[in-house]
Amino acid sequence: MVAPAVDIYSTSIDGKYRKGTGTSDSTAIVAGAAALIRSKYPDLPASEVVHRLTATAVDKGPPGRDDQYGYGVIDLVAALTADVPPLGFGSATASPPADPAPTATDVAGPSTDEGDAATIRGLVTLGVLVAAGGGWALVARNRRRSDDPPPRISR
Repeated sequence: MVAPAVDIYSTSIDGKYRKGTGTSDSTAIVAGAAALIRSKYPDLPASEVVHRLTATAVDKGPPGRDDQYGYGVIDLVAALTADVPPLGFGSATASPPADPAPTATDVAGPSTDEGDAATIRGLVTLGVLVAAGGGWALVARNRRRSDDPPPRISR
């Protein structure tokens, strides 16, 4: 899955904004998307949150999952509103071609869906932790750098 990572505007020091490029910004976007899905569907397991994100992504490059775009570009509105069947009951993503060419995975041996799902869950969790840590660091720094004196208590 990919998310915007070029010329992303974000908050900066001294109440200003900055324009940045990099995976840190895209990670925060994906983590925020996962959090919004979990907020709308609080009983949805993590694997279904990931499935909802991947099933509604805008496919780029070759049909289906590929090495450059993964499942595609995140589409938050679709992830929050689309009727996505649960895992195991079909998928909104493209199916593989009828006669696929052998891949490195086929030569090395089969991969398990459990391993892929665990990796995705780990990446989503990491993204949420990075975003939360960054937010905490900004709050803590702003508290320490505040020029406002503490309020006076008059008696």
